[in-house]
Parts: sequence; structure tokens; C-alpha cells
Amino acid sequence: MESSLVKDNPLLLPLNKEKTVYDGFITVQERDFRMRILLPADRQLKGAKLHCSWQLKHLLRGYEHIVKQVNSEQAFSMSLQEVGLKSRPVCRAISPPQYYSQLMSEMEALGWDKLLFIDTEFRTLRLKVEDSSGRQHILTIKLKSKHPAEAPECSADLPVPLALTWTPQSTLQQLHSQFVLVLESLTEFWDVLDEIDSQTWILEPEKPSRADTMRRIAIGNNMSIKVEVDPRHPKMLPECFLLGAENMVTPLRNKLNANMHLWNPNSSVLHNLRDVLEITFPSPATHEKSDFSVDCGICYSYRLEAAIPDQVCNDPRCGQPFHQACLYEWLRALPSSRQSFNIVFGECPYCSKPITVKMAAQKS
Repeated sequence: MESSLVKDNPLLLPLNKEKTVYDGFITVQERDFRMRILLPADRQLKGAKLHCSWQLKHLLRGYEHIVKQVNSEQAFSMSLQEVGLKSRPVCRAISPPQYYSQLMSEMEALGWDKLLFIDTEFRTLRLKVEDSSGRQHILTIKLKSKHPAEAPECSADLPVPLALTWTPQSTLQQLHSQFVLVLESLTEFWDVLDEIDSQTWILEPEKPSRADTMRRIAIGNNMSIKVEVDPRHPKMLPECFLLGAENMVTPLRNKLNANMHLWNPNSSVLHNLRDVLEITFPSPATHEKSDFSVDCGICYSYRLEAAIPDQVCNDPRCGQPFHQACLYEWLRALPSSRQSFNIVFGECPYCSKPITVKMAAQKS
């Protein structure tokens, strides 16, 4: 019998003159695997034995019936190729040559120095962009197969939806220019938050992104203020929420309400907060962050997933902070506690003074 194993796959070679033992490599899922085929005396594949690595066995799992049913060397080779095609992820069809020439031409016009990443299919690009304040940004572009006739998908780390216009005549350079204008429209917003980040201790978020509009700023031990800055009007009075023991928070809340008319939109948010609250915020120059990172009195940790202790005992002699979820579960388990709607009333685990907590918000 003429051996088509050698003809169809030159990487499988006979080891004996009877041509009943073949050894070599075969490519499956773009990877080369060592394998050996032992044929019976009649050299029929129906009774052949296959020896291979566990990785190839893993790929063949579930396809044994395909391999066992073949009765020719050519069919055997094709069956392995079929396994490889079925096992691999669905690949996109190769784009026509004009797609790649168009892309290369656009990148030449834009400048290769702006390209941070491109995937192996030449569909996903990440462009680095610097705004007028020297901040680095990344624009992710996912091109469609009919580029430039189809609009690409664009995304970036922004506090507002990214809306870029595209026509069949548009180019990556024009897309880049539009993105620069979007960045410039948000420069004042990032200036406001950069000042807060550099001159105060931020409790949340732990690692702010360029899309985050909220900052929880430390005021003192177990006391903070959460501000939500409007990206479109960053210097206007933001939404403010004071956190801490009521005996400490109430005076500040009264000052905020009484001095709200003093807010000057021509000054920075941080400067206005200092004037309206009549306080000086602790800063990295004057305090350590550990001064404000007090562990929860129930679970003895600072961070519980993304949450930090924000429930504080109102007794000034205690002032122990707790995670909202920890305090809620603790009080709910005590027979002496009582619940009204989503609020639990009970006693502080440390000083036994009255304490309340709202039910922790359920995650969607």
C-alpha cells in the first residue's frame, strides 16, 4: 500500500521498512505535537494505535469517534485537521488587502509614535494621547471589517460618554483630533480633581481613574466628606455628603448650609470647601494616611471588598468605626436589637451606647 501519510504530511515518517510505525509531528491549533502511529500488520488505519502527549489527547477528547471511524491515511490526517478547526476559537475572516493598505496609510498620516498597541488581527488599536496639561490618555479603537465604510467602536477612560463622529471618508487622524478636543473640554475637571488628590488624603476610590467623579476626602479621625464633581461644571458647588459621628458631623453640616452662598465658582473646589467648612484638610505634607485608615471594630480590617468603615459610634468617648455591612449583620443577630423598615437599632459592640445602621445596599 502506497503510504499517503508521508505524502500528505511530511512531518510523519516511517520508522521501519514494513511502514507500520510512523513518528513525527502534526500541527493542531497552530501548535506542533509529537505523535507516533502504530499500524497492524495489514497496515489498515482502522486498527491503528495513536501515542501522543497529554496536551494532544486533551484536544482529541470528545472526537475519538471521528478518529476511530477513518479508514485511510488521508482521512486520518483530515480528521485531525477537523479536530483542530473545531477546537480553536472562531477566527475572523482575513480582511481584503485594501483593508491593510488603508490602515497602514492612515497610521502613516497619524504617526506611529502614537500607537501604543495593535492586536494580531489588526482590528484593535490603542492610541496614546497627551492633553495640554501633560496627562496621558488612551483611546481604544476597534475597527470593523469594512473599514472605513463602517464606523469603528471607540472607548476611553472618561467621566462622560465618548461621542465621536465618523463618515466613510473619516480617518484615524481625524478621530485622534476629535478625541483631543474632548480631552480639552475636560481639562478643568481633571485640574480640580488633581488638586484634591495631591493636597488631601483620599479614602475612596483607592486608585482613582480618569472616569471617577467622586472623592471621599479625610477631614479627621473617623470623619470625611464625599464630593461628587460635575464634569461639565467642575467648579460649581458639588454634591457633598459628610460621614462620621453625628456629634462631629453636625457642626460641619451647619457650616456648609450657612456658608453655601460664599461659594466662588472662580476658585477651585478645594479652596471653596476650606472656606465654606472653615477647616484645613489634612494633607500628605502634614499627616500619614494611617491616621485615617482605622480598621472596622467587627471584622478588624480596613477594606471589605471595596468598602471602608463609614459607620461611626456617636458617643464621643468611643467613636469606633464599622463597615456598614458588618454592623448591620452584627446588630441583626442580637436579640436585643430591633428593625424598622431598613434601619436596625441596637447597641454599639464596644461601648453599648445606642447605634443605628441602614441595611447595606444589595449588589446588582
